[in-house]
Amino acid sequence: MDGRSVIRPRSYFFGAGALVLAGLVLGLGLSAALHLQRGARAATAQLAAVTDSAPVPDSPFVGVVEKALPAVVFIDVEKKAGGAEDPNDDFLRRFFGDQMPHRPQRMPSSGSGFIIDPNGRILTNNHVVSNADQINVTLNDGRVFKARVVGTDPETDVAVIQIDAHDLPVLPLGDSDRIRVGDWAIAIGNPLGELRGSVTVGIVSAQGRTNLNIYGGTPAYQDFIQTDAAINFGNSGGPLCDIRGEAIGINTAINTTGQSIGFAVPINLARHVAEQLVAHGSVRRAMLGVNLAPMTPEIAEGFGLAGQQGVLIQTVLPNTPAARAGLQRNDVIVEFQGEPVSDLQKLRLKVADTTPGKPVTLVVLRNGRRMTMNVTLTDRDEKLASNAPSENGDEQPGAIGGITVRALRDEEKKALGVDDGVRVTDVEDGSLADEKGIQPNDVIEMVGNTPATDPTTFYHLLAAAKKAGRPAVLFVTTNGSSRYVSLRLDK
Repeated sequence: MDGRSVIRPRSYFFGAGALVLAGLVLGLGLSAALHLQRGARAATAQLAAVTDSAPVPDSPFVGVVEKALPAVVFIDVEKKAGGAEDPNDDFLRRFFGDQMPHRPQRMPSSGSGFIIDPNGRILTNNHVVSNADQINVTLNDGRVFKARVVGTDPETDVAVIQIDAHDLPVLPLGDSDRIRVGDWAIAIGNPLGELRGSVTVGIVSAQGRTNLNIYGGTPAYQDFIQTDAAINFGNSGGPLCDIRGEAIGINTAINTTGQSIGFAVPINLARHVAEQLVAHGSVRRAMLGVNLAPMTPEIAEGFGLAGQQGVLIQTVLPNTPAARAGLQRNDVIVEFQGEPVSDLQKLRLKVADTTPGKPVTLVVLRNGRRMTMNVTLTDRDEKLASNAPSENGDEQPGAIGGITVRALRDEEKKALGVDDGVRVTDVEDGSLADEKGIQPNDVIEMVGNTPATDPTTFYHLLAAAKKAGRPAVLFVTTNGSSRYVSLRLDK
């Protein structure tokens, strides 16, 4: 080679170009074929997943809902809100100014219930239908009926209402004594008063809950089932069901400060109350005639009973079954009708739930010695009429007038210069006491001419005034200033 250029024939270049072009075409074809094959395989796999005909397992809750939902009803209530004025009533205000007469307004409210009798009896909460002017019930099939109240029991928050209908679907009632923590719990109702026929699922998260302050009125007798099945406003009165589709409770309350905590009245308690409401229109309860206190571990140790469970008798009231049977202060009740006693509220419920006039057996510890006592309980209502107090703890729920109180301590009595009285610890919003200006920390010394020596006496003085149809006149001290306050409790 001498550095000179080599000249190729023209046919050489045409042949090389044709060869390159053929390679490109072949490569593109093979690539497309491979891509289409992969795409076709992917589409086939995806289609196979979508069209798989394997059966999907049924939810265990479908059968529960199909069984229970037809018997669950929506309850629409109109109540009078006494003392409320129409903010748009400018015409009357021109004539009367600030002295314009108050006219009651109708306030809508709603809740749930469930049918327990094919002829139209419905179980719900007392706070759903109390003070109702008109009650309309909407069945699951869309039919609407006017309802009347058969009976209510504020002390357990249970009520029975009646519609004129027949051959209705009925929700079977289960056995709340057999449920266990961890069992399925299905809440059915109308949350928020709008979402009709809603279902939520959870478990029974606790049993025997007591000492709860319940929105809409705190029941005196509490033994609540706790559940994490969502319960909202409007669910009240609806059923809490087990996995068999049987009602084990009445959805009653929520914990507004926490999530996933709701409470239901056990169905065994509700059934017993409902039977009395249907038969008599009211509930008869028995009384023992003692003032009770919980026996804490420290108190038990102080009495030389470390590790012993029971309930301590603070006071035995004169002319009561307890006094006649020989019970004494500092006796520790450890058994009632052969069952162990460890909780004050549950003992109160068992006593109250006993038929008045029935003999019962108590086992007490007196100075460390076991003694069996036979007691014939009397009707609590008879004692209410004579202002005789019954068993309680240091504080009782404000089931009457919306007031919750506790006993005054000795140092408080000394500081206030009073011999007797109770201190207000809570006032229910919208209650009669709230309307009258009673506030927490107020001291109530007397009801009428009778000193309010303790919470039990105070509540029974209110009950006696209510039963007699007269106002309860309270002598109330607020920040050193005293006044009389009258509560018309029978309205």
